[in-house]
Amino acid sequence: MAPQSTRHTGFSRRAQYTTFFAYVAGVLGTLAGAALLGMSIYHPAAFAGLRSAAGDATAPAGSVAASTRSTSVSLFDTVAGYIAAGRQNAQLRREAEIARVRLVEAQATAEENRRLKALLDLREADQTPVAMARMIASTSASTRRFATISAGSDDGVAVGMPVRSPLGLIGRVLETGRTTARVLLVTDTESVVPVRRARDGVPAFATGRGDGTLQLRLINLGINPLKKGDTFVTSGSGGLYRPGTAIAVVSAVTSDGAIARVLSDPGATDYVAIERVWAPEAHSAAAPTPVAQATGSPAP
Repeated sequence: MAPQSTRHTGFSRRAQYTTFFAYVAGVLGTLAGAALLGMSIYHPAAFAGLRSAAGDATAPAGSVAASTRSTSVSLFDTVAGYIAAGRQNAQLRREAEIARVRLVEAQATAEENRRLKALLDLREADQTPVAMARMIASTSASTRRFATISAGSDDGVAVGMPVRSPLGLIGRVLETGRTTARVLLVTDTESVVPVRRARDGVPAFATGRGDGTLQLRLINLGINPLKKGDTFVTSGSGGLYRPGTAIAVVSAVTSDGAIARVLSDPGATDYVAIERVWAPEAHSAAAPTPVAQATGSPAP
């Protein structure tokens, strides 16, 4: 008898059946595939129901896969957006700092233009000043209030001439040098300026209090008509100061007048105009004595 390993399949009925059914299954599969192919070509809608059912069966798994894909894309987009936003935020911060600097510079330029335009209007609208000068220095801690300007006798400045800024009256020239002059400020205790209320002409005298404010004393005693916020201008009495020059605003009312704040702060003034005496004849008639002129006191 031959060995088992060398026996032909024909000797085994099971092996023969297995081979036969394999061939049959292959032929049937081929015929079924050809039939399905032909049906799909000539009648495509025949399997629509089967395709729909298969789609419904696989829909949950597809939804999970799509959600996972969307989440991963969103995560990458979020990280990329965060990196881009950080870069843009740093750039915007730098631009904001530059814009802030430019804004400060623009405000300074606007303030400088306003001041220069005010000086130009002062020169054009008012009488021609004797000279335009820079405020070099002014006292702030002493009870006496003086200032020094960069114009003197060489520029035509003389004792008694009013000194003003675009905001209002500063004082009057007390002493002159060749290139500088000393100014008695309106806030000095020896300064007396005839004034009137701008809106109705109520007369008063403005006397310096030595602390940067003025004491307004009414000429006509009686019921005090002054109110906080009233603006006072020079009246022109005495012939020294040109009438209508702004000088102070009432900050507090007293029994016989008021306390007023000067409009033109010498400490915040850069340039001033030196004007001629308004009425030289009237001023000469009430000219102070040499002693009074040296001290800045009014004539008795």
